[in-house]
Amino acid sequence: MNETTMALSLAGLSFMMTVIWGGPLLRVLRHFKIGKLIRVEEPTSHYVKMGTPTMGGVMIIIPVAIVTILLNAVALVGMRLLGRSVLVPLVAMIAYAVLGAIDDWEGIHGKRKGEGMRIRTKFVAQVVLAIGLAWVLKYMLEVPDVILPGIPFTLDLGIWYIPIAAFIIVSLSNAVNFTDGLDGLAGLIAATAFTVYGGIALMQGQVFIARFCFTMVGALFGFLWFNVHPAELIMGDTGSLSLGATLAVVSLMTGHWALLPLIAIIPVSEAVSVVIQIAFFKLTHGRRFFKMAPVHLHFELLGWSETQIVQRFWLIGLLGAMLGIGLALV
Repeated sequence: MNETTMALSLAGLSFMMTVIWGGPLLRVLRHFKIGKLIRVEEPTSHYVKMGTPTMGGVMIIIPVAIVTILLNAVALVGMRLLGRSVLVPLVAMIAYAVLGAIDDWEGIHGKRKGEGMRIRTKFVAQVVLAIGLAWVLKYMLEVPDVILPGIPFTLDLGIWYIPIAAFIIVSLSNAVNFTDGLDGLAGLIAATAFTVYGGIALMQGQVFIARFCFTMVGALFGFLWFNVHPAELIMGDTGSLSLGATLAVVSLMTGHWALLPLIAIIPVSEAVSVVIQIAFFKLTHGRRFFKMAPVHLHFELLGWSETQIVQRFWLIGLLGAMLGIGLALV
C-alpha cells in the first residue's frame, strides 16, 4: 500500500467512525442539555440555533485520537504505521479541546452562563500551551524554521522561532474560533486546509504527518454530516480552538506556515476583521467599520443567506488553498 492510499484509507476509517458514533453523541448532549446559547446582539436569524447541541468538537477529536493512538501502539509489535512526530499535533488537539470544553461548559452550565471563561484566563492558557508546543517543535523535533516559496534553503529564525510559533498557534486557534459561527463553515474550511498540509507533508516525505492530516479530514467530513445547514450539532470552542491550534502545529511541522494567510484565508480574514473592528471602534470613539464582526456576520446583515456565505467563503478558501499548495511546489 503506497503512502497516498494509506492516508486516504485512514480518512475513510475516521469518517465512518465519526458518522457511526455521531448519533449516540447527539443523544447524550441532548440528555444533558448541552445546547448553544445565542447572544442578544447576534443576527435574529441565529435565534433558531438556540438549544442546538454544542461541544460537537468531541465528535472529531475522539476518533482522531483513537486512530492515532492505536496506530502508534502497533509499533510495540514491530509494525510502524505512525511515528512519534504525530504526538505533538495530537497533544495540541487534545489540550486545546480540553480548554475549549471548559469554556463551553462554563458558558452553558457554569457560573458565567452565556459568557464562558474569562477572556484573559483563556488567553493566558492558550499562550502557555503554545509556548510549550513551540519549544518542543524547535528543540525536540527540530522542525524547519520557515520555508519560503522560491528560496531553495530553510531560513533559520533562531530564538525568535519560539514567540513566532506561539503567536501562530494562538492566532490560528482564535481565528478558527471566530470562523465557527455558521453551519458547516469552520468544518469545511478546516478540512480543506488539513488536506493541503497533508499533501505538502506527503511531498516532503513526512508520511506520518500526512496520515494524521487525512485522519483529521475524514473526521471533519463525518462531523459535517451532522453540521451542514440546518445543523443538528455545533462545533463549539471544544472543536474550533482545537482545530486551529492543530492546524497551526501541522503547518509549523512542514515549515510552510508562511502560506497560512492563503491556505487559511477565511479564518485569517475573520480574525483580521475583528482586529479592524476593535481598532476602528476605539480610534473613532464608537463608530464601526463593519456592521458586525467577525466578517461573516457583516455579510449576514447585508442580506446574504447563511448557505450563500458558507458556499462563497468556502470557494474563496478553496482557491486560496490551491494557490497555497501551488506556491509550496515552487
